[in-house]
Amino acid sequence: MNLLTESTITSAHTRPYSSSHIGRTKKLPSYRMDLRSFSEKEYNKFVTLNTVKDWSQLKWEDIGRPYEVKADSKEKNDWESRHQKAMDPHTSWTYFNKAFHEWFIKDVPGELESSKHDFFKGLKSFRPGEVKHTIGSMVQLQLWNYVHRIQDGIWDPRGKRALFEGIDIKKPRILFLGAAEGYEAMQLGAMYPGAEIVMVDYDEYCKTTRFAEFPETYPFLGENPQTGQSKVYYKDDLSIEYIVNDIRNLDYGQEFDLVLSVGLLEHFPDEYKHEVADWHRRFLKPGGYAILTTPRNQIRSKVYYRIMADVMNHTYRELMTVEQMGLYMYESGFNILRHGYIKVHNGLLCQPR
Repeated sequence: MNLLTESTITSAHTRPYSSSHIGRTKKLPSYRMDLRSFSEKEYNKFVTLNTVKDWSQLKWEDIGRPYEVKADSKEKNDWESRHQKAMDPHTSWTYFNKAFHEWFIKDVPGELESSKHDFFKGLKSFRPGEVKHTIGSMVQLQLWNYVHRIQDGIWDPRGKRALFEGIDIKKPRILFLGAAEGYEAMQLGAMYPGAEIVMVDYDEYCKTTRFAEFPETYPFLGENPQTGQSKVYYKDDLSIEYIVNDIRNLDYGQEFDLVLSVGLLEHFPDEYKHEVADWHRRFLKPGGYAILTTPRNQIRSKVYYRIMADVMNHTYRELMTVEQMGLYMYESGFNILRHGYIKVHNGLLCQPR
């Protein structure tokens, strides 16, 4: 007799990982699932925390300014050539979000195999233009495969958990500014059970596609509030409201325990950074926390944004050191409680002073 009910099969399909998988990792066609925690040795290798002892003593002349990424995407250049003007921010984000999402959903091994086939086909037919295009695609695919599937540098669940751990909050209300697919807020929701999450992005595509198509089967490692032990969570375990709006038009008051942004600060030139910092203050309860991350200023990141320019570079973008990022927020009236960097991101935990 077959004891597998339809609900059991559905559950196994949509929730393929349980507590028995904690400590394991696996490369899937589009991403890596990772339910491991850092060992002490790995923690020290991949996480560097609290390098600045006194933010009041840090000066811009000592740390320099962020590195501006100037290799624009072909789509942006073509659009500006057609319209004879600079691409406006909303259009820039629409192009970026679509381009980025298309890479997140790729079957990377399948695409690599297809590119190899096209390469040899082009060689046999002696089509230099086709061969050159295929080589460029293969380089991008290999880089994406390394950064996202092998190194897991974009989502980086272990590194993000290291930045997010130990915050003094219970069942927090979380506001995610510029949420995109919402990954980091979902990770926080798993770590701080009972969280109410509000995600905000002014590109509707982020809600209807990037968030909507985030894999239901992706496991988040969090905490079981009943036992204090580790627990696996999924997207549909979490309380999430997704709002399409400009951050400047939000009518929330100071009602959130935690305001989060990921890759937001670096998209604004210096004259707007204090306004961006104020968005994080504006919605916080007294005693609430702001968490921010930005891409690191390192050689690997510079290479990545050049090779992946057609995917990534539709908007103004900087690469920062954690010291530069922290000084922007310190000068904007925040105390830096924790700062550090992981594989490809800087991170801050701070509070208004």
